[in-house]
Amino acid sequence: MKKFKPRPGFVVQAYRFALDPNAGQERALESHCGAARAAYNWAVTHVTASWYQRGAEETYGIPEEQLTQWRSWSLPVLRRAFNAAKRADPRFASWWEESSKEAYNTGLSNAAAAFDNYARSKNGKRKGQDVGVPRRKPKRTARLSCRFTTGTIRVEADGRHVTLPRLGTIRIHERADAFLRHLVSGAARVLFATVRYERGRWFVAFQVERKRDIDRVSRPDVVVGMDLGVKILAVLADSTGEVRHVDNPKYLDEAQGLLRHHNRRVSRRQGPDHRTGRKPSKRWEKANAERNKILHRVANLRDDAVRKLTAGVAAEYGTVVVEDLNVAGMLKNRRLARSVADAGFGEIRRHLTHKIQRNGCRLVVADRWYPSSKTCSRCGAVKAKLPLNVRVFECDVCGSVLDRDANAAHNLAALAASVLTGTGVAGDLDATTVASKPRGAGCKTRNAWPGRKTGVGRAGGEKPAQRGEESGDRRQGAAALTLW
Repeated sequence: MKKFKPRPGFVVQAYRFALDPNAGQERALESHCGAARAAYNWAVTHVTASWYQRGAEETYGIPEEQLTQWRSWSLPVLRRAFNAAKRADPRFASWWEESSKEAYNTGLSNAAAAFDNYARSKNGKRKGQDVGVPRRKPKRTARLSCRFTTGTIRVEADGRHVTLPRLGTIRIHERADAFLRHLVSGAARVLFATVRYERGRWFVAFQVERKRDIDRVSRPDVVVGMDLGVKILAVLADSTGEVRHVDNPKYLDEAQGLLRHHNRRVSRRQGPDHRTGRKPSKRWEKANAERNKILHRVANLRDDAVRKLTAGVAAEYGTVVVEDLNVAGMLKNRRLARSVADAGFGEIRRHLTHKIQRNGCRLVVADRWYPSSKTCSRCGAVKAKLPLNVRVFECDVCGSVLDRDANAAHNLAALAASVLTGTGVAGDLDATTVASKPRGAGCKTRNAWPGRKTGVGRAGGEKPAQRGEESGDRRQGAAALTLW
């Protein structure tokens, strides 16, 4: 599907507000989101049914020209097929008129996008991890969401209510006066609205095309390196030599005692059993709601801390350097997974990306194997090994002693400075007089030898001769940076 491009001088921005619906409006919201899920499941079944049918016919030896035709997953084709089936299909015939057409269009468009992502991933045209075949969304775990693109979508003049198609006027939790002023003045235009249920309440997000000037940062000529951690959330070292530490609030750790108490309460009550069809008791639902309230508060506090940190960094520095952390790999470590997830490394990177672009600044992403912690920020010597439990960096060449995270932040700032000016605060990384780099330092090493082939002279094959570089080494240089 064609991606929307804003006009010159305009940006696409979202405004999200919490809703306070009454009982009838909440049932209507759930109905619309359920209709979107039902349409999505219908589209997935409609398209994949032809795949399975063709596979079965091929086993019977039916010629290619006589096989069942492929079904297209383009949005116009899915719309026509669904409109023809909804009146006769017993799954929709009795209730499809209760919801807006936008609910069904949401599910069909999401299904078309899912099949497009699968096809592009299979053909090697999509970046990132491989995308599998779209699957049906189960009712009990699917996210409640519905998008409105046509009809009456507006914020009322009082700034306390929003109007959506078929749902009517719904009160919002906080005033929307600032957003309303942009709409009235013509500086913003609503593209579509999305309602979603998350963290225990309903939200509406308006996607708008807004005229926005570049926000000038306070220090556009200063480069800052940001090193993220668990004990200290972020260490900021800029090109002027200033170092700042941002403490990790650790909201989840603070709530662990209260969560243990509520988890015991939930486990002692009769919960749902989807295998036998047993429904939860009223006491279980009440205890589970109290537990979820704690988790939602932790998520809200973490989101607020991440937004404040990234907004402050993006509003101050002209160039920000971060590391390309393997967050998915960190979450596989059972000792660090909870702390890493609570810190929100991925969210910090995501917020920094769009906020820095909005301010007209530069985000530099260091290569994943760049040895920022192992490199001395004064002489440039690189240690071969530096365990995580060693929190103080001691250089074996120049004898400098520095905090491990502060040393890494200095090197990140110098990395960008070396590209832009040829030198940096942590020693010229392009100079040839620095200490030699130990073999394999800062690079991914092999934990096991590759598969050996049976040969002559040694049972099981000979051990391959070691070369000057270990397999998987990556040279640091211009390729170690990604400019956004």
